[in-house]
Amino acid sequence: MNSEFIEFDYTLRDGRTVHLRAMRPVDETEFVQAFDRLSPDTRYMRFMHSIKAPNMENLRRVLTSLPEIGFGIVATVPAADGYDIVGSAIYIIGKDPTVCEFATTVAEDYAGAGLGGTIMRALIGEAKQRGLAEMEGFVLAENKPMLRLAAKLGFAVAPDPHDPTTRLCKLRLADA
Repeated sequence: MNSEFIEFDYTLRDGRTVHLRAMRPVDETEFVQAFDRLSPDTRYMRFMHSIKAPNMENLRRVLTSLPEIGFGIVATVPAADGYDIVGSAIYIIGKDPTVCEFATTVAEDYAGAGLGGTIMRALIGEAKQRGLAEMEGFVLAENKPMLRLAAKLGFAVAPDPHDPTTRLCKLRLADA
């Protein structure tokens, strides 16, 4: 990686401020709390199947493997226990070292305020800076807000040839 991610505060459309920074292994407990605050519908849209609890082994593996396997960003707000994660975006580099797959989550009470676009633009910028050529992600066809955001950010959105319930979103990072 060429440089460190520069943390910043961002004021949402509704006037609330969030702090964006790189994901860290110490975020594990806050990710579990953030997951617990998600509705079953939001969990389904993010994980593309019903899920009642986070996969702790996978969460630990990913958090301790960053930035080697990819990069993640969290949006935080102050909380009684220090901070809460209200949004996140991550990319993981696959078998092709020029392509990464993204995933993103925004807490329901922060949806529609511009947080998803802000996190994704920061993630795209980080992937470009890293020298990656393409970002892709799989989104449920019923997840209209995410599909609208992907199109707005310049992703080509097409049916997944292997799953009619899913759309494949691809972005050539040179064009972003």
